Amino acid sequence: MNAIFTPIGLALGLAAGQISKKIFDFVWGLVDDEEAPRPKHREIPLLKLLIALLVEGAIARAVRGFVDHGTRSGWARVTGAWPGEERPEQQ
Repeated sequence: MNAIFTPIGLALGLAAGQISKKIFDFVWGLVDDEEAPRPKHREIPLLKLLIALLVEGAIARAVRGFVDHGTRSGWARVTGAWPGEERPEQQ
């Protein structure tokens, strides 16, 4: 069953990446009138680049995490089996 879940999870993960990009662009638009700085830009303040990268990374991680968990929850409802670990490992 996990062989079927994997491509579904990958496709929805890619979609989550696109959604997170749109959310970041919206959020950055609330903060600044200019396009968000990217590492490829030559003349940018490094602090502004750092802030943009941190915000973008946090949004991407949150969206992908929620989409992944939601996909796994939906899979479990349909198949009755959770694709992954039930809980974090104890140290």
